[in-house]
Amino acid sequence: MRQFSEAESAAGREALVGNFLLFLFGCGVLAFFVTVDRVDWLRIRPASASSAAMAQASAKPAPVPLIERAEPREGDVRNP
Repeated sequence: MRQFSEAESAAGREALVGNFLLFLFGCGVLAFFVTVDRVDWLRIRPASASSAAMAQASAKPAPVPLIERAEPREGDVRNP
């Protein structure tokens, strides 16, 4: 087996550390671009169904549509 000198092993170690740091930098840039593109991921949302229901219950209620009458009134256009 070949014996490496101190200078060769130090150069190999520096190259490995440099490549690893470059890889981490690339991952950081990728994470930044994904975060910029998906800003809605950073919004705080309810974690469970019960907390989502409580949050929805505390919100302003939506307008309720008018319910049609079961029996038409006299003189109604739909009533022959």
